Formats: sequence, C-alpha cells, structure tokens
Amino acid sequence: MTKLFLCPVHATLRQARVPSARRPWTRGSLLALALLTSGASAYTGKPGDPLYRLARSQGTTVAEWVRLNRLPSTELNVEQALQLPGEAPAEPPVAAQAGPLVGLTVVAPTTLRMGDAFVLRLRGSGAAQARVRFPSEVGEDVRRPNEPLRPVAFGNEFVVLGRVVLGKSTPLVYDIEVGGEHLRGKVEVDPLPQPLQRLNLPASLSSKLQDPARQAEEAAMERAYLRRTPQAWFRPFQPAVNVRWQSTAFGQPRIYVVGGPVQYHYGIDYPALAGTAVTAMNDGTVVLVGQFPVRGGLVVLDHGAGVSSLYFHQGKLLVREGERVRRGQKIGEVGTTGLSTGPHLHLEVRVRGEATDPAEWFNRLWPR
Repeated sequence: MTKLFLCPVHATLRQARVPSARRPWTRGSLLALALLTSGASAYTGKPGDPLYRLARSQGTTVAEWVRLNRLPSTELNVEQALQLPGEAPAEPPVAAQAGPLVGLTVVAPTTLRMGDAFVLRLRGSGAAQARVRFPSEVGEDVRRPNEPLRPVAFGNEFVVLGRVVLGKSTPLVYDIEVGGEHLRGKVEVDPLPQPLQRLNLPASLSSKLQDPARQAEEAAMERAYLRRTPQAWFRPFQPAVNVRWQSTAFGQPRIYVVGGPVQYHYGIDYPALAGTAVTAMNDGTVVLVGQFPVRGGLVVLDHGAGVSSLYFHQGKLLVREGERVRRGQKIGEVGTTGLSTGPHLHLEVRVRGEATDPAEWFNRLWPR
C-alpha cells in the first residue's frame, strides 16, 4: 500500500497499487516516462504499464487518473492515450440541436459525468430571450431544483451554466423556453469509477462532526450557496496553490463511521507545507471568512453567475467579508485547522451550491 496523509474527512487513507500484468517496470521506461511528463500533454499506454506508477510520477492519485481519463477500470490498454493531470482537458463531443424554436440553436454535451460542470451554448436571434431549466433536478438532492436561469452573453453566443450532482445516474434533462415555445433535450450521465472508502473515524475525530457549532457552520454555508449575483470574472480560473500532488480526488465515495451513510468528497485535497500561499482562483467577493469546527479556517468567494470557490483548513486568513479580490490574490495560508490531521488545502468549486470538479475549471473561462 502507498499510505497517504491528510485529514480523515477529506483524504484518502490508502491507495492500492495496480500490479504490472505483463512486463516489469524498467529503469529505461521510467526515464522515458520522465521525459514524456516533463513537457508532453499526453502519455500513450504500453503493455504492462502499472497505473499507480504513472500516478506517483505525476504526484497525484490513481483515482485522479481514472477520473480525468474516464477509465472504466485501472487496467490500461495498448496504445491508449491518456491525458496528464494538470493539463487542460480536450473538448468533449457536443451536439448542435436546432429544434422547433425559431432563431435558436442549442449546443450541448453528448455525455456528462457525475460532478461535472458544463454549459449549454445558445446561438441565434432568440438566445438572449431564452429561459432555461433543468427539470431532471426535481426529486434530486439539489438546492433550488429546476431553477429558471437566464443565459449569460459570451462572445457571439449565450451560455447557461449547469451541474450534475454527485450520485446522479439518470439522464440530465434541460428545457429551453422562448416566447412560450419549448425545446427539451437529454444528456446521458456516466458514473465516477472510484472505489468506496471506509474511513472508520475514531471517536476523537468523529466527535467534531457533532460539534454544537456545526449548525451555525452549515447555516452560513447555505446562505453563501444561495447567492445569485452577476458574473464577476472575465479571465480563466487558476489553481489555488502551487502544488500538483493531490491526496484525494474529487468525488470519492466514503463512509466516515461504521454504519454511516455513503457520502462524497466534494473537492480536491492538496497537501502542502503550513504557510504555503492560498490564492483566489478568480475575481470575486469574499462572502464568508472565519474558523469553523469541520472546515477550519475558511474563505468562500462568490464569482457571480452562481459560481463560488471554497478554501478549507487554512492556518491564516488574510481577507475580510465584503472584500473584492482579484484572480491570483493571496487570501490565506495553508494550515491544518478544523477536521484535519496535517497541513493541506481542501478546494471546492460549486455551481448554485452543488459541488463540481475544481480541476475542470483550471485554465478555462467556462467549463466544457
């Protein structure tokens, strides 16, 4: 086992190695991999390549490689092209739909995955007047299901930001209305192929989940999630810490205590030395800052258009509520506060209160 380190609530405690089935890993192949990973944006699998060594060479996890490349398992195929962690993902297939609405063309992803953020692209004379809902959210564990949304101007088109809640397995349905006429579309949703973690937290740690101050902590978070303000960013999002290694990938299902429910890891954990700078992913307004029982030293930024970024477990907080911050501005320092056993940053990006994969926002103005 490759033992990992960080907080029991947000971290992977152990990561299973994937054994080589056909060929031992040689010094020459390690050198070749080092040369590839130093400048290339993709790696082509070869017979017997063990995925865990690729993860270790990139300073990330097997789960992150599986998630990033949408692998059905940890087995690699011959000549399989893999996207390297930290690189901007390739654009996915999209489908253009010119339906019964006059003056409107809709471009939507052909497939999605649990935890994805995405955009519907609206083009034509009717795009600015469109109202968009996601009726498949009704009955799901989401905030404000089927909320009516106005498109945002982006270049020569309009976009509507969507999210796929973790745990969703049924198709996503969108409904677009222009002048009383409706166009409805459907997108299939794929699962995240990650193993279930059983953390079995000791009472000394799990007791923090029952802290009386938790109620106020959760109420403050809900107020932040319900904000609806105009888009405040006009540059791509960037990583919050200068660290590539991830100790826990986004969307990992886990059970915290024996007999407890399955829950998801709503962000990415980045281990770093205490005092490492934490910077704003993009322009926004500080809507919550303080020390909390579970999230520890917390900053929440509202970027507008329903997008917020969250920074947990900080040891030092350098901003105040109501302050406007700029992309790349230092907002705090890595620490080990709250429910944490070692210094790291837990980073989240939420769309209208629901968790999406932070890595899919890096180097992008909008998700795919």
